[in-house]
Amino acid sequence: MSSIQKKTDIILIGAGVMSATLGSLLKELAPEWKIKVFEKLEKAGEESSKEWNNAGTGHSALCELNYTSEKSDGSIDISKAVKVNEQFQLSRQFWSYLVKSNLIRNPEDFIKPVPHMSLVQGEKNVTFLKNHFKTLSNNPLFQGMEFSDDPEKLKEWIPLIMEGRTLNEPIAATKTDSGTDVNFGALTRMLFDHLKDNNVEMNYKHAVKDIKRTSDGLWEVKVHDVENGKTECHTAKFVFIGGGGGSLPLLQKTNIPESKHIGGFPVSGLFLVCNNPEVVEQHHGKVYGKAKVGAPPMSVPHLDTRYIDNKKSLLFGPFAGFSPKFLKNGSNLDLIGSIKPDNLLTMLYAGAKEMALTKYLIQQLMLSSEKRMEELREFIPNAKSEDWEVVVAGQRVQVIKDTEAGGKGTLQFGTEVVSASDGSIAALLGASPGASTAVHVMLEVMEKCFPQHMKEWETKIKEMIPSYGVSLVENPSLFQEIHTSTAEALCLSERELVYS
Repeated sequence: MSSIQKKTDIILIGAGVMSATLGSLLKELAPEWKIKVFEKLEKAGEESSKEWNNAGTGHSALCELNYTSEKSDGSIDISKAVKVNEQFQLSRQFWSYLVKSNLIRNPEDFIKPVPHMSLVQGEKNVTFLKNHFKTLSNNPLFQGMEFSDDPEKLKEWIPLIMEGRTLNEPIAATKTDSGTDVNFGALTRMLFDHLKDNNVEMNYKHAVKDIKRTSDGLWEVKVHDVENGKTECHTAKFVFIGGGGGSLPLLQKTNIPESKHIGGFPVSGLFLVCNNPEVVEQHHGKVYGKAKVGAPPMSVPHLDTRYIDNKKSLLFGPFAGFSPKFLKNGSNLDLIGSIKPDNLLTMLYAGAKEMALTKYLIQQLMLSSEKRMEELREFIPNAKSEDWEVVVAGQRVQVIKDTEAGGKGTLQFGTEVVSASDGSIAALLGASPGASTAVHVMLEVMEKCFPQHMKEWETKIKEMIPSYGVSLVENPSLFQEIHTSTAEALCLSERELVYS
């Protein structure tokens, strides 16, 4: 085994959409910086970013009911929905900039207009959805949202879902035509192709084994070259750990104080996929339901139109499963290996507090193929088993940490950046809304880790992302301008909404 030591400015660990986004931002802001990427798989976007490993929803709170909540007085809190929507607008702006600058091409290969809908049944849920709609539709970010509890109108919107349905209880839906289906795998590959063309060094089949601080303040990353068996030591001023579920074990190796008292719980996912053209053509939209009572937010059932390699298909799920792996291509020892003396209590408290999640996972693991079809038939009453097959989706690691609000061992359902106090290293943990808000999250990384450069970068950032530092909900005219211009750049204009 030989050891080679090399020096660079930036190291990105993991060739997913987060590293691709950070690398693309930094290349525009500091083109002279040298960047290296290390990915243990043979190409980019093969884990969480891969098209079949996520639902491909451009998360902007147009259909996801878990982003709004009902207060004790019956009013609807939309603060989280507004936040997520604004964050997705940042992604649209940056992608549009890349397209208009000819840095990436053919946006229709990674993003397509697909209506976003929410669907509920039962009097109580219909009342909630009506209040949800009234509150959101008064907000500038959600203009154009429609509501209907008329079965005839719903037959126009969602014929496949309404066909054969017994209407023995109220049913209602909202619909927003400006929703999107995003192929994050295709986007990731486009971004890395762009970076490779701009002298970013891509190292595939290179597994990061260790990260430690050197005496001169740099970070040394120990990398195993899978093909030739050599170990290489690379040093950098800044390291970003964007390895999806694999980020937590690597963060722990850094031994920074901020890495302590954090654990992770892996959850795997399954989807049912339909490729029967006759069935696929009867549905156009991403239709999100409401999580069942006691089920975690990640369990919201949804029926999605997907475009992968320009082929249209339908996807239904998710069905949760359990694997001790932190990555789909990970090890069965990942979970055990992540338990350390400093996070043992955190993990034990989480185990005691999250009995409902444990029960849910056990129930999901026991589902037979027919039971999954029964859940699908709650959406598509006439669904036939022969038209649907199971696809194993990506592996997600839910962050567990001690918080003031939740106490020890609190399960986190968002995306979280953990960085050293001096900004020299950062890691991304967590899951949804993840990829949809990649630009917002990477701007957060830059603000934490490169504060000394943000002022000089501000003009360029605003060129790429016009709403940077501005609240769109408080500037509706700017929102309309940006939404129209990004729709045009990304080929999402109204004329694109008509499908045969």
